[in-house]
Amino acid sequence: MPLPALSDLRDDYELLEAEERYRLLIDLGRDLDPMPDALKTDATKVRGCSASVWVYPTRLEDGRLHFLADSNAAITKGIVALVLSTVQDRSPADIAATDITAELEPFDLSRQLSSNRTQGIPNMIALVQDTAKRLA
Repeated sequence: MPLPALSDLRDDYELLEAEERYRLLIDLGRDLDPMPDALKTDATKVRGCSASVWVYPTRLEDGRLHFLADSNAAITKGIVALVLSTVQDRSPADIAATDITAELEPFDLSRQLSSNRTQGIPNMIALVQDTAKRLA
């Protein structure tokens, strides 16, 4: 199931109270394609996250990137899904040129979530963009 468009998520998110925002993130995490346990290795693990997070790039037939991701924490999994919704199924060059941090700014995650939950976001973004640059 494809992730919702970031603009749709932003519109919904802005209307919600804090508890409902958590629920939206948890639901978004459930929308991620399942990640096989065999791909949850040290090589795919995102460093610096308080929860375990794994991100694995796959290439679609036309060369676009599709990321598989998972986390052992529901809200963190939702944050990963939010990060991926900015770039999922786009070309490596397009992903490399995207300012993911700016795309996520309207969500104001650092104010909505504890620092534990947000400390790994820059590392998630760096992993996605480094992968895209390498494959572009």
